[in-house]
Amino acid sequence: MHASSLSFRLAVLFVIAGMAMGIGMAMTQNHALMPAHAHLNLLGWVSLFLFGIYYERRPALDTSRMAMLQVVLWSLGTVVLTIAVAAIHLGYHAADPIAALASLIVFAAMILFAYFVFRPARDLAPRPAAHLTPAE
Repeated sequence: MHASSLSFRLAVLFVIAGMAMGIGMAMTQNHALMPAHAHLNLLGWVSLFLFGIYYERRPALDTSRMAMLQVVLWSLGTVVLTIAVAAIHLGYHAADPIAALASLIVFAAMILFAYFVFRPARDLAPRPAAHLTPAE
């Protein structure tokens, strides 16, 4: 699987979860989880989908393990951060250090993505395929 397809698939799962959370808040008229809902939609849906577009436009990067690592780190951090933010807004302030750690994981994943965006163009060019000549 490529980083782009993983990004797109996870983004869709995150937006479904975010929409379900929003519908649940509307049904109960309890909007205490609005900050967690916003984190889930912005980090999970919007950012991952944009990462997917970026990776899809750079095939050499799309197939790299580092890009896959960035998507996985981002996604895990997003899940943990969303749960921790929800817990905090429900009154479980013991989740503060968990939210802090998850924020650092998401931040590290963004630094990795920034490296991909700002690294020199020569590093992004596809490598020439090895040409093999048949033995005679």
